[in-house]
Amino acid sequence: MANRYKNLFFDLDDTLWAFSENARDTFEEMYGKYHYERYFDSFEHFYSLYTRRNLQLWEEYGRGLITKDELNRQRFFYPLQQAGVEDAGLAQAFSDDFFKVIPTRKKLMPHAREVLEHLSGKYRLFILSNGFRELQHCKMRSAGIDGYFRQVVLSEDIGILKPRVEIFHFALSATQSQLQESLMIGDSWENDICGARNAGMDQVYYHPSEHTPLPFRPTYHIADLRELTTFL
Repeated sequence: MANRYKNLFFDLDDTLWAFSENARDTFEEMYGKYHYERYFDSFEHFYSLYTRRNLQLWEEYGRGLITKDELNRQRFFYPLQQAGVEDAGLAQAFSDDFFKVIPTRKKLMPHAREVLEHLSGKYRLFILSNGFRELQHCKMRSAGIDGYFRQVVLSEDIGILKPRVEIFHFALSATQSQLQESLMIGDSWENDICGARNAGMDQVYYHPSEHTPLPFRPTYHIADLRELTTFL
């Protein structure tokens, strides 16, 4: 029964904080600031190159094949290299500026604030995220949602990323939460849903876009954060 839950673990990016939209806005700003129109046919051309390589690098990072610094170096340098621009200094300046600006963005996923307001009086709320420590806390403060959460648990705290079961066990221990009283809420099928399931934790799969067939049925499946209030 849903009312057995006491502890709600939320992913942050694209579950509460609108990462995709905030990131795109920031990339467009940096694209203009650094005059990348010199090198690319359009912003879409640049962003498609970045996005494809970024996904590959995050997979490598999750498998422990590259470091955080190497992830960040390669993903910002790669589009320039594809355009024949071997200017690592330019890529680094773009990257530095990007990371200064993006955590100040304030856009949230639809209805995130009202749902957190509703749930915070009834449950213990936590963040469980693979995001970088220097960004996640600032994002939450900028968007005005940091006050809803009792604790933020990040993969960097133990050097293990979701979906590894160890980070879920660590989060339960760090927050003094019982497994059977806890629920994971996230938008990533692999990281949030498969990871929580493998750890024995109930899950809410938040998928606002068109639904596709799933390998298994999560505990709950929602397309709108407001649906949480119908069973919590």
